[in-house]
Amino acid sequence: MKDSSSEEPKLPSSGRSVAGVEPQASPQNHPKTPSSGRIAGIDYGTVRIGIALTDAGRTIASPYENYTRSGSEADVRRFRRLVKEEDIRLFVVGLPVHLDGNESQKSSEARRFGSWLEESVGIPVVYYDERFTSVAAEAHLQAAQLTKKRRKARLDMLAAQIMLTAYLESRHKGEAPPLALDD
Repeated sequence: MKDSSSEEPKLPSSGRSVAGVEPQASPQNHPKTPSSGRIAGIDYGTVRIGIALTDAGRTIASPYENYTRSGSEADVRRFRRLVKEEDIRLFVVGLPVHLDGNESQKSSEARRFGSWLEESVGIPVVYYDERFTSVAAEAHLQAAQLTKKRRKARLDMLAAQIMLTAYLESRHKGEAPPLALDD
């Protein structure tokens, strides 16, 4: 029998254009941002999830791992263990949007995952624009002259690091990110 509390909820799409979003509080003073603990950046995928973490001072983001999904119950266990082992206090889930700023089908999936994650592990989730992070990560990995297999093994966590770094930079500047994607 499945534990219904660990299944990803089926939430309706926000149907909202990111370009039309009212300015958000800066990440520095966002109501969900706790004052201590590490932040985890999430590059959501249906098969693999790239994870990046900040240092304790929240100044540097580093790639952490590519987690291969293996069902809701295993996913809950993995993320709960991550929260406990790494003192995670906030998740920043990358939101893939179109070039014009409109949300995509993948945006809806990332939002559903973020809602599921927040409900499942009890840690706040915010969303951040992840446009071009996979492209930038692939370019970095190609420049390092890694084989295709090694690039694939690092791509998602590097994309998560790039997105989390952008989030941190907007936070340290004390300004609202141009496309803070919170509800």
